[in-house]
Amino acid sequence: MAEDQKPAVVNGEAPLTDEELVAMLRKSEKVAEFPPVSLDEFTEPTWEEWVEACKALLKGAPFEKVMYTKNYEGITFDPIYRRCDVDGILPTDDYPGMGDYLRGASLNGYVHEPWGIAQACDESMPADNNELLKFEQSKGNTVYNIKLDTATVNNIDVKDAAKPGDEGVNITTVEDMSVVLNGLDLEKYPVLMYAGAASTGAIAMVAAAMKAAGKKVESLKGVIGADPIGELIKNGKSAESLEGLYDQMAEAIRYTKKNAPKLRTIFVDSQVYTDGGANDVQEVAYVFATAVEYIRQMQKRGIAISDIAKSLEFCFNQGANFFMEIAKLRALRQVWSCIMTEFGAEEADRSTVVHGRCARFTKTVIDPYVNMLRCTTQTFSSVVGGVASFENAPFDQLIRKGDVFSRRIARNLHVMLQEEFGMMCPADAAGGSWAVETLTKQMVEKIWAEFQKIEELGGITKALENAYPQSSVAAVLADRFKALEKRSDRAVGVNMYPNMTEEPLDRRPEDVAAIKAKRIAAVEGYLADVDAEQLKAKLAVVAAETTVENKIAAFEAGATIAQVAEAAKKADETLTIEAIAVHHWTEKYEALRFDTEKYMKETGKNVEVFLCNMGPIPQHKARADFSTSFLQVGEFNVHLNDGFQDGEDGTQYEKCVKAFKEGDYDVAVICSTDATYPEIVPTLAPQIKAAMKPSATLFLAGAAPKDLEAVYRAAGVDDFISVKANCFETLKMLQKKKGMIE
Repeated sequence: MAEDQKPAVVNGEAPLTDEELVAMLRKSEKVAEFPPVSLDEFTEPTWEEWVEACKALLKGAPFEKVMYTKNYEGITFDPIYRRCDVDGILPTDDYPGMGDYLRGASLNGYVHEPWGIAQACDESMPADNNELLKFEQSKGNTVYNIKLDTATVNNIDVKDAAKPGDEGVNITTVEDMSVVLNGLDLEKYPVLMYAGAASTGAIAMVAAAMKAAGKKVESLKGVIGADPIGELIKNGKSAESLEGLYDQMAEAIRYTKKNAPKLRTIFVDSQVYTDGGANDVQEVAYVFATAVEYIRQMQKRGIAISDIAKSLEFCFNQGANFFMEIAKLRALRQVWSCIMTEFGAEEADRSTVVHGRCARFTKTVIDPYVNMLRCTTQTFSSVVGGVASFENAPFDQLIRKGDVFSRRIARNLHVMLQEEFGMMCPADAAGGSWAVETLTKQMVEKIWAEFQKIEELGGITKALENAYPQSSVAAVLADRFKALEKRSDRAVGVNMYPNMTEEPLDRRPEDVAAIKAKRIAAVEGYLADVDAEQLKAKLAVVAAETTVENKIAAFEAGATIAQVAEAAKKADETLTIEAIAVHHWTEKYEALRFDTEKYMKETGKNVEVFLCNMGPIPQHKARADFSTSFLQVGEFNVHLNDGFQDGEDGTQYEKCVKAFKEGDYDVAVICSTDATYPEIVPTLAPQIKAAMKPSATLFLAGAAPKDLEAVYRAAGVDDFISVKANCFETLKMLQKKKGMIE
């Protein structure tokens, strides 16, 4: 290398300027001289010209209907987004980690600290869960996500639990918690534990276990959080009075401020809404309304806004609409910043800590491997949107607890995004995108408007008592189900492109009785050495003054979670509301498929479908393929053929009718083209209809023109299979005719 061809950086020297680098390369004859290029010969197309070109390709279909897409948030996607439309909203004077936080919660995004990989560990037994926590951490987890079972979340001892270990680890005593935490590096890695309606019990149990192990409680970080209103919506009834739960929430903040300042204690989770089918606007608005209620209740109890802010963490579930999910995460930061400004919070306390999760609602039981792809887009949009930590549930989440394979696939998606795909930079990767910036602004406006509705109703509790959120979410759920029925929404492998060779996953049901017996034996063995009088005294102290310190002492004396919760309860007054039920979007189709499978298993029979494919393959193939996929959604048996044509051995009609008569069919579908139907249908339909058993159904593939529908029906066609048809209702009708369902 020549002297003047030095590297860009040598021994810490400043890098070459662009001019120096170009000069160096030219001197080394590695860059050729190119003449300047003018683009004046190209005419910049106008919006109007583009629209006209699109209309020509649409061949008469209305541009405004085809090219603009409405979504469940009440926002319409434009066909394209232009710079001239966003000049006034681009965040040119704001940066990540400051201002209204729209561009990110931290100054440098993930460059300094990647998002936390928080894969949930849900083994039923404490020792098994501990091993899973260690294993997941060794393979990439950076957050100890300890998922508690339903009994533990509801402070029910294992002896009274209906199904211990149903969704996570079962814990009854501090010994159980000690087993779960054994050997975990809590000084290095944060913990994530959702504790239900109150967090003081879980915090006390963790603190007691750490003290017993000689670990410092002040090193604890992450979140052990409560969401009493979330539990109220999920169960339809509060565990105790909300006032008592708010007292415990305030106590948790006071305790952690003094003893574990890096631990958050309020975990406002959107899952109860997304599981109900809520749209993104409802999800964020209702979660923020809940958080505002907590702020007001904590302020009534003398907690400073700064301390409340440091105790709050949000959990949002990412759905299937990629760009909307990015916009949602960006918008919610701005909305929350505005809310906290109204409470007088300083800039540093206006930020949000968001834990993300792939929405369970969008998962499917049928063709579950497609869930891997759904999780990929949801995780990607979450990272682009800027979550602090993320949990990618295994693809078989709706069917069973994950295994080594499904957990590895879920966990490694994080690792690949961080290590291979370069997603740790830049900060605010979507910033400046004309589409995302526009959608973000629209989301901010929609969220704020819905949040204001809740405020006008008197806050989230009053709104829930009036069933406003419940009815609003139910309306969106109904729209989602209807769109799936008509296949305007497509669930791959379920209502579109069914996989007829699919083998159902082994559900691997746990032996609940064995788990319960083993857990009861472990708990009874631990309690055998408990000093009953000392325990009674400690519980009396908890009843007199419900502090975390007193709960720690009670757990150390051998108390169970149910005993401590009962002692801490100040009043039996509870609130009852209409609950939001758990759903997932394809459940109706899955129930339909299961009805078919059950009937086949019991009788060995199915709905038998004959395709009346008329003419050569190019003539009937498109309609035949569409009809086949349509009917196989119900797992019906579709009999294929290469089509019927005129020949020496008979006309196409004679051949088709003869083939139909050779089988025992419940359905026949005439498949050809719109151009040939006026000739084919009046001739073929009556013959097929005459050969059918009374319960059979004759379809025509395609939507008939209005002037011909009556003609086709008069010829014997019962209905039409087309993009306009209600797939779900059609399949249910055929099941009823077959006797599969009543």
